[in-house]
Amino acid sequence: MDKWTLFKKITRFGTIPVMLIPVVLGTVGAYVWEGRFHPFLFVITLVGAVSAHLFSNMVNDLWDFRNGTDTEAKNIPGVVSTNSGFLSGGLMKESLFALLTWSLLALAVACGLILSISSGWETLWFVAAGALIAYFYVAPPLRFGYRGKGYSEFAIFVAFGVLPVLGSYFVQTGEFSLRPVLLSIPVGLLTTLLLFNHHFLHWRADEQAGKRTLVVVWGERRALVFSRILLFLSYGSLIVCVVSGVLPVYALLALLTVFAPLQVYRGLEPQNASLAYLPLMGASQQASVRCGLIMALALLIQGLI
Repeated sequence: MDKWTLFKKITRFGTIPVMLIPVVLGTVGAYVWEGRFHPFLFVITLVGAVSAHLFSNMVNDLWDFRNGTDTEAKNIPGVVSTNSGFLSGGLMKESLFALLTWSLLALAVACGLILSISSGWETLWFVAAGALIAYFYVAPPLRFGYRGKGYSEFAIFVAFGVLPVLGSYFVQTGEFSLRPVLLSIPVGLLTTLLLFNHHFLHWRADEQAGKRTLVVVWGERRALVFSRILLFLSYGSLIVCVVSGVLPVYALLALLTVFAPLQVYRGLEPQNASLAYLPLMGASQQASVRCGLIMALALLIQGLI
C-alpha cells in the first residue's frame, strides 16, 4: 500500500465532500452577493477546512479506541464499525496515529493564522470553535458525543454547516451576514442527518461501551422517526432559503435529491440488522453532497446572469 492510499484510509479521506460543499457555498455567496472572490484565500480555506475535518475523523477514532467503543464494535456480531480500523486492528501504533492527528490540526491552525492576517483576527474564532468541537466530541471531560441529549447533533450542525459557510464567507468579505447563516442550514442539517444515521450501524456496540447516542437513548424505532423528520426539516429549510431570497427559485431542483433516502426508508422496518443501514448511509451522503452542489451551482448561475 503506497503512502497516499494509506493516508486516505487512516483519515477516511472519502468523507471530505461534506466539508468541501459548505466552504464552496460560503465562497460562492461572497462572490454573488458582494462581488468578492480571492482565489488564494479560497485555496487556503479549503486546505484548512479539509485538514480540520480529517483531524476530526482521526481524533474521533483515537478517543473511541481509548474509550473502548471501537473494540466493543469488533466483539458484537453483525455490528458495522465505521472507524478506520488502524487502531482497533492493531495496524498502527497509537503514538504514530496521534502524531498524524495533531499534525492535521497544526496545519488547520496554520491556515487559520494566514487567513486571519488577510481577513481579520475574527477568523481565529472559527478555527478555535471547530477544533474544540472536534476534540471534545469524544474526549474527556466533556465527551458530549457520548451524552445522548442532542449535543452531538447540534455540534455537527454547527461544525459542518454554520462554521464553514459563514467562515468562508467572512474570509472573502471580512464581514458577517445573516444570508450565509441561512444558506448553511440545509447542508448543515443534511450532514447532521448523515452523522445521525451512521449511529444505526453500531448503536448496540455504543450501548455496551457507554456511548449514549440518541439512537441508544431513544431506541431504534423512535430514532428512525427522528431521522425521517430531520430529512424533511433539511429540505424544508431549502424552501425557506428560496422564499427568503437567499437562493434563486431554480435551486428548488435540489429537492429532487430527497428521493434517494426516501426510497431507502421505505425498505426499512422499525427494527433492522446493522447492515440494513448501509444503504441509508450512502443515500444520506449522496443527498447531502448533491443538494449542496445544486445549491452552489444555482447561486453561481444567479451571479453570472
